[in-house]
Amino acid sequence: MTDSRKSNERQSKLSRRQFGAVSLAGGLVAATGSVTTAAPALPVIETDVEIKTPDGTSDSVLIHPATGSYPGVLIWTDAFGLRPAFREMGKRLASEGYTVLIPNPYYRTTKAPGVSKDLNFSDPTDRAKLMAVMSSITAPGAAERDAVAYVAFLDTQPQVRKSAKIGTNGYCMGGPLTMRTAAAVPDRVGAGGSFHGGGLVTDQPGSPHLLVPKINARFYFGIAESDDKTQPDAKDKLKAAFAAVNKQATIEVYPGSIHGWCVPDMPARDGVPIYNQALAERAWSNLLSLYKTALV
Repeated sequence: MTDSRKSNERQSKLSRRQFGAVSLAGGLVAATGSVTTAAPALPVIETDVEIKTPDGTSDSVLIHPATGSYPGVLIWTDAFGLRPAFREMGKRLASEGYTVLIPNPYYRTTKAPGVSKDLNFSDPTDRAKLMAVMSSITAPGAAERDAVAYVAFLDTQPQVRKSAKIGTNGYCMGGPLTMRTAAAVPDRVGAGGSFHGGGLVTDQPGSPHLLVPKINARFYFGIAESDDKTQPDAKDKLKAAFAAVNKQATIEVYPGSIHGWCVPDMPARDGVPIYNQALAERAWSNLLSLYKTALV
């Protein structure tokens, strides 16, 4: 056999592990429109799991690299719940070297996803339906009880490196849930990322920004320009809350962004696309930078 033929045969053979990494990268291109070239994506394993909480059984998904142990991350979904778009986001994060748990936030009332993206926020009837489902996780103490259960679950998994801090990132209604998680389990949660979070600052005694003194995690807040226009003082109150107790938080408004811009399957609103790939990639990079430095 000639040297040239041997070389060609070697090049044509991919190990099973290499094929998994290549397949994953292809899936990420389809889901996000881009792929990071700085390092090869790790092949990952996705498993549906059930987690006992004080309020019932949460149908969730656990995603982790095929081998090894890594920092744990809890992802809180937006108002449309646990669905394929978030599973893809979880796979992408896991491929960067994290063990990711994504729960169904509405497990008290329905199996995932539980809410249709076809709901019209402008329609009073549809909005009432959504608010009724959301109330199961936004009720006082609900997210905190869940957070304790989810972090405890992660800490029982062999794929989670117990010596590393846990991260949590959330979108839309999931933004404030990251703060509630960090406040509920301050000794384990080392980083939080909120993207187009809704209700981070309210005039209620249970407002998330009032939990900052209980939080030990470093935080990144990516704020939609549309949200900032609606509540321009929210970012200033967030900054003041962290500064008052000398804790770290980066708060950034994304020019040109609409609430929901980070989630690929968000439907257009009045004919205008919500998902913004370029800004979503920027937000993703900022999240990874936070986790790489804080989850140690």
